[in-house]
Amino acid sequence: MTGPSLNEFLLKKSGLTWDEVTEPRASLADIDEPTVRKFIKDCAKAKRIDIEENITVAQLLDKLHLRSEGQLKRAAIVLFGKEPAKFFNNTFVKIGRFVNSDADLRFHEMVEGNLIYMKDRIEEILNTKFFIHPIEFVGFQRYEHDEYPVPAIREMILNSLIHRNYLGVHTQLRVYNDRLMMWNDGTLPYDISEEDLKITHMSKPRNTLIAYACFLGGYIDSWGRGTIKIIDACKANNMPEPEMRNEQGGFVTIFHKQNVQKVPDKVPENAPDNHPALNERQKKAIEYVKKHGKITRNEYEKLFNVSSRTAIRDLNFLVDNSVFEKQGINKNSHYIIIEA
Repeated sequence: MTGPSLNEFLLKKSGLTWDEVTEPRASLADIDEPTVRKFIKDCAKAKRIDIEENITVAQLLDKLHLRSEGQLKRAAIVLFGKEPAKFFNNTFVKIGRFVNSDADLRFHEMVEGNLIYMKDRIEEILNTKFFIHPIEFVGFQRYEHDEYPVPAIREMILNSLIHRNYLGVHTQLRVYNDRLMMWNDGTLPYDISEEDLKITHMSKPRNTLIAYACFLGGYIDSWGRGTIKIIDACKANNMPEPEMRNEQGGFVTIFHKQNVQKVPDKVPENAPDNHPALNERQKKAIEYVKKHGKITRNEYEKLFNVSSRTAIRDLNFLVDNSVFEKQGINKNSHYIIIEA
């Protein structure tokens, strides 16, 4: 079993974890008050600590042991900072969409900010830009299914943000056609094995103050059950047991889909109307681009009277399968046909 890094070992000898160390460059002005207020509301729902509604930011940080002699500890910046990257340049999470191989990257996103913000933002971006939500109709009722079990994804994201080694590199999340992989710097504690993750085990957080605050906010339960909840959620959705192991100096979690429909490498440009993998909107969008040269997301929404989420999902599918190529960024982005 891999042990702690040298930096972690030296910190442990000093009696501190990384997040307990003070950051002399930071002040209360670097704390995001709206994030603090959201956390207070979450604590009220979780009912694990009594916090006065009108408590000041400074008082809350003291209550959570996130200050020492008036100086902010690193945990305060990670949890509530306006710009954690201003102090620690590896706190972001990178999400990539891969298709046929690790060399076949189609698009990617970078999520940065404090932990309270990122835990929700990562899930939101996965749902709107990376996941496909199969749709079925029962009578006139429309049902949209999740590609992966939400509780398992949420637990994986929280584990990565709370237990990562902030002395290492950024967290990486890779989305493939058949699987989802999240790699985090920092291996398991030396006395917890990969097999222990499948049974109840002791909770030994790498970042004690960050974990404690997340427990009080109701985000985790701190009983060593997080990995069991991930496994149970996959089983409940008839998915294979996820892989969870030490890898390349970090920890990786891999979800595998149960039944993966093989997607063609390329949808023929000259035969979009009869390709079974495309829905009617996508077929019409191809004809539209042939006629007009390009299409934007807003145009797609208006043409087919769909939400932004549906438009992004449809267009991403066409990009993933080498039909469309996305050009430009943000408001200037549009889609063109890839020439055969």
